[in-house]
Amino acid sequence: MRREAQRLENMGLEEGEHFTVKMPEGDHDGYVYVRREGLERAAWLSVYGSGRQRELAAEFVNYILQRAWEAGKEVYEKATKIVEEGKARGSLTLKGFEKEVEVDGKKHVVKVIGGSAEFKRGRGGKILLRIKITAEVDGVRSEYEITFGRYGRINAALGFAYASANAPGGREADAERLAAVIKALTGREPGVYRMKDGRIRIECYEGHLEGFKRYTELADAIERWLKETGRR
Repeated sequence: MRREAQRLENMGLEEGEHFTVKMPEGDHDGYVYVRREGLERAAWLSVYGSGRQRELAAEFVNYILQRAWEAGKEVYEKATKIVEEGKARGSLTLKGFEKEVEVDGKKHVVKVIGGSAEFKRGRGGKILLRIKITAEVDGVRSEYEITFGRYGRINAALGFAYASANAPGGREADAERLAAVIKALTGREPGVYRMKDGRIRIECYEGHLEGFKRYTELADAIERWLKETGRR
């Protein structure tokens, strides 16, 4: 068990965060369990690691995919998705990103100028993740801010933003442009909710965070936030 754990550590994985070790007890065999985060990290290292680290990670990923293939189509597809997400992490840049997307039957041209992600403290000391995006949608330039936190019994990651009444075209137009930005960057439309007081709330979920992790300006902060808040 320890030999296998050492191999994973040499690859760049960390015990506890990326994998766990169960030593043999009595008649029970020991095992090494690699978490989803471990496979995702190994996939990233297989592309962006250095020297021997990259070789070990590539061998490990191929081994896992082979075992997944032997386990059946559903298991293989799940493993392949995790590997693809790992390799995509930090592979893109926000600056200069351009894409045409359709939201509610209307096409929009999104041009991203830049962005960043940082931690902030919320009520009760809760650690929040603030993602800032500066983008031009259909010729209108705006600065958007989405704040993620952990909520509920399952500690779900949810992000919220509110459309600006002062934006060109008012709240409705601003909400539509922000939804276009989010879909362009993550491949997923956000939830858009019209509240009784006239405000429009835009909601993002953990799937959106996975999409945002593909961008080098956001990847590290998102990864650290998920790790830190996932323990709570």
